[in-house]
Amino acid sequence: MRLSTVRLQDGRGTAAAREEGEELVLLPYSDVGELLSSGDDWPELAAADGDRLPLASASLAPVVPRPNKIVCLGLNYATHIKEMGRPTPAYPTLFAKYDGSLVGAHDDVVMPVVSDDLDWEAELGVVIGYRARHVSAEKALAYVGGYTVVNDVTVRDWQHRTREFLSGKTFEATTPVGPSLVTPDELPRGAAGLTISCSVDGHTVQKSNTADLLFDVASIIAYISTIITLLPGDLIATGTPGGVGAGRDPKVFLRPGQELVTTVEGIGGLRNTVVREQS
Repeated sequence: MRLSTVRLQDGRGTAAAREEGEELVLLPYSDVGELLSSGDDWPELAAADGDRLPLASASLAPVVPRPNKIVCLGLNYATHIKEMGRPTPAYPTLFAKYDGSLVGAHDDVVMPVVSDDLDWEAELGVVIGYRARHVSAEKALAYVGGYTVVNDVTVRDWQHRTREFLSGKTFEATTPVGPSLVTPDELPRGAAGLTISCSVDGHTVQKSNTADLLFDVASIIAYISTIITLLPGDLIATGTPGGVGAGRDPKVFLRPGQELVTTVEGIGGLRNTVVREQS
């Protein structure tokens, strides 16, 4: 099953929708997050019929527009750890975002007026489907609602102002998420073995495989759920492989007008244009 959050016409807000062929079937929930929070029987509720609209012309919001938590991992691929000159971590490197940073699969990514150091980070996203606290790695995948695509676009100079990542990671309208939540039954266990890639203006800048994650999806969920309760709709960004602009010599950053395309095999792709923020 593939679920999206679609923007309705005439300012009527958003709705959760199920993809069926070339159509989206609208569901009686304001977004995918509300659907996931409706109860443990949400997969049955998501199978309901409803009004339909063409998928090709749909305006997609972030798949979960207002998650209770956005938890991100840094340094979770060996290639990225090496290019950033960091030691291999013994535990997951966690940081957070706020929902104001999220944009849809085809929305513009905004370069802030305070920086020119905007960098790409293709990532596999995990959306929690069921309340999870103190779950074991062996049982953790049962709490996954689905998988999506994330680009953790980063303002590098602000990220490196301090030892904490947050300030460079949650600038307004910098993190595309979507286009859909793909339920686990459509993908390999733990979304392992999927090709992940990122291109800028048609030039491939990142290409790797989710099998190369240092900490896999199950261990990530187990670790985070030891710290705090994961709730339906929470988003986990699992980290980026090597090939980021800041890891190059010389460094390369995004510029206004460039097209950023992020894909994860079996899930879909993001296509976003970089625009300069209006002061």
